[in-house]
Amino acid sequence: MVSTRDWVPAGVDTATPNVARIYDYWLGGSHNFEMDRNTADHLERTLPWVRQSVRLNRAFLGRAVRFMVAQGIRQFLDLGAGIPTVGNVHEIAQREAPDTRVVYVDKEAVAVAHGELLLAGDDRTAVLHADVRDVDGVLDSSAVRRLIDFSEPVGLLCMLLLHWIPDEDDPAGLVHAYQEPLAPGSLLAFTHVTSDAQPELIAAATGQMAEQRGEVPLDRSHDQVLGLLGDLELVEPGLVGCGSWRPAGPTDIAEDPIWNELLYAGVARKS
Repeated sequence: MVSTRDWVPAGVDTATPNVARIYDYWLGGSHNFEMDRNTADHLERTLPWVRQSVRLNRAFLGRAVRFMVAQGIRQFLDLGAGIPTVGNVHEIAQREAPDTRVVYVDKEAVAVAHGELLLAGDDRTAVLHADVRDVDGVLDSSAVRRLIDFSEPVGLLCMLLLHWIPDEDDPAGLVHAYQEPLAPGSLLAFTHVTSDAQPELIAAATGQMAEQRGEVPLDRSHDQVLGLLGDLELVEPGLVGCGSWRPAGPTDIAEDPIWNELLYAGVARKS
C-alpha cells in the first residue's frame, strides 16, 4: 500500500470489501484496503488459482489492446471496467498511440469514484457510472459522445463481464446492441469463465463467489460463448483459453496448464 490516502474518494466505505478493489489487490495494485485484502486472501485460500486467473485475464487485456491499436483502433469503450489502475487500457493504448481515447463504464459507484479521482485532468479518458445493460444510456452519455466517434472503428472491451449477464437479460442481444452502431473494422475483446475443462473446480469457485458477493457467474460452454458473438468474426486463434490467445512471453501463460483454460478469451471483428 502507498503511504498516502490522497487517492481515496470522499465518502467511500473502506470497511466493506469491494470486488473492484479485490481485483486491484490481486493485480498488485495499491488501491485497496485491509478488508479487501482479507477477503481476497480468504478466497485465495479456498481457490488458490483465482489470483493467477485474474492476472491471466489482465495480461490478455494488454495483448488485446495492443493488437487493436496495431489494427488502427484509437478509441475504446471498456464495459465493466472496475478500477483503472494496474495495466489499464488508456496507459497501454496511449503508450502505443498517444491520441487514443478511452471511456470506462462500471455500475459500481466505488469503482467509478476511484476512477474519477485517478483520471482527473486527463481529457482523453472518462469514467461513466452506468449499468452496461442500459445500452442507450451508455452510448448516449456525454462521456461517450465527447470521446467516441462512431464513424471510426471502436475497440469494445468486455473483460470478465458477460458471465455476469444471465440468459434472461439476453447477453447475445447486449453484444449485438453495442456493436450495431459501431463502424466496420471495430473489434470486440472479451473473456468469459467456463467449466469445460474443470467443472468441479468452477463449481467450487461459483459457490465461494455466491457467498462473498451474492452473485454467481454463468460458466458457459465453448459453443454458448460463441453464440454470444452473433455475426462478429473471430480473429486467429479463435476462442481459446485465456493464456493461449497469442501469448507474448512466459508470464502470459500459467505454469499449471489447468489455469490457462478456466477463462475463454477472444477478439472478434465487425465486418
